[in-house]
Amino acid sequence: MKLYNTLTQTKEEFVPIVPGEIKMYACGPTVYNFFHIGNARTFMVFDGMRRYFEYRGYKVTFVQNFTDIDDKIIQRANEENVTSEEISEKYIKEYFKDAESLGIQKADVHPRVTENIDEIIEFIDTLIKKGYAYEVAGDVYFDVSKFKEYGKLSKQSLSDLQAGSRIEINEDKKNPLDFVLWKLAKPEEPSWESPWGLGRPGWHIECSAMAQKYLGETIDIHGGGGDLIFPHHENEIAQSEACSGKPFANYWVHVGYLNIDNKKMSKSLSNFFTTREIAEEFDLEALRLFMFSAHYRNPLNFSRELLESAEHALERLYNAKHNLEYLLENAKDRTEIETELQKSILEYREKFIKVMDDDFNTADGIAVIFDLVKEINTNITADTSKTVIQTAYDMLMELTVVLGILQKEEEEYLDEEIEQLIAQRQQARKEKNFELADKIRDELKEQGIILEDTPQGVKWRRV
Repeated sequence: MKLYNTLTQTKEEFVPIVPGEIKMYACGPTVYNFFHIGNARTFMVFDGMRRYFEYRGYKVTFVQNFTDIDDKIIQRANEENVTSEEISEKYIKEYFKDAESLGIQKADVHPRVTENIDEIIEFIDTLIKKGYAYEVAGDVYFDVSKFKEYGKLSKQSLSDLQAGSRIEINEDKKNPLDFVLWKLAKPEEPSWESPWGLGRPGWHIECSAMAQKYLGETIDIHGGGGDLIFPHHENEIAQSEACSGKPFANYWVHVGYLNIDNKKMSKSLSNFFTTREIAEEFDLEALRLFMFSAHYRNPLNFSRELLESAEHALERLYNAKHNLEYLLENAKDRTEIETELQKSILEYREKFIKVMDDDFNTADGIAVIFDLVKEINTNITADTSKTVIQTAYDMLMELTVVLGILQKEEEEYLDEEIEQLIAQRQQARKEKNFELADKIRDELKEQGIILEDTPQGVKWRRV
């Protein structure tokens, strides 16, 4: 298995620290609002990676944090005349609702900043004692000049960063690039006691402290959106490795940007969409399929037309699933088995693994799944043995569960009236009364029941 490592800018053989086990940390949301579909792409990618690692037999410990104290949270609380805790609690609950609707599984640990203040203070104290951080009037800063490898993730030298620095000048800092680890409390803001007075953590220190607490000083994979490479992840590396003296993460994984109609998503351009807003118009399982239709490192363009295409593609997958379910219900056990067809179907597992092992290539993984569907539709009929039909069904479900698609449990049922209408239509067709048959079909369509006349008989589905 190979992964592209942002740190080395190469695709590397993936070798975990402990054979068979993976420690993975992904930066989570700042909880002051519903998350947007750009966030959703990142969350789905790491959910998909975790699923695939587990499919390949690894034991994964996955940590995704919540930033539950931040300037934006405080501002939102002030606007709504509630506490910061109420805002963060509300949007953590809403995160889980939206994540579930997207098929995103809960992480093994979802640590919150406010629940790890002691660990953050201890981490900062260590940095001060080691000479990497300094305190000025209640604020604590990381001294980037003391960390000689600063810039190694973003491939920028300290001198280049200093020359191009747009960071606001602060006379308290030794260097414009020095970043805050602990902020002196402002009046009426949430704060905690510390050796430097009342205050709260800076953003960058949070993930370093929580990753170390829950996964250890060196982890296998750390990731997030591409926008986090600098300064967030660059600063995490500096403070983590300064604190422990060890590599922080062996593989750095970053997700490409999501554009809207070929433009950067922005509230000012009125092309900013939350997952909730997309759910009002589209099937979110189709959104998941769409997100995996491109390689995770590549930019992805979102449009309504593309999402409609994803819905049609998803429908093809469900049709294949339902056809197999119908054939299984009506298949007869046969002693002979079409060994060549069964062998061909089983080969899709290795085809899928081959492309997915190449830097989690979901685009090619989806292509393999649709090739499987094509083979199923072409070669599996009512005359196929039940054993082979079952093999095809199991293979389809095995590969799609890795991507978290085709997982809706549809409890289909018909009331007596609809059953009678279908039976009447069948009788009308036998009697060549096609006018009545068409009338009944239209009547059922109005009730959300679509009939399909196939060589295997009449099938129906809800819309």
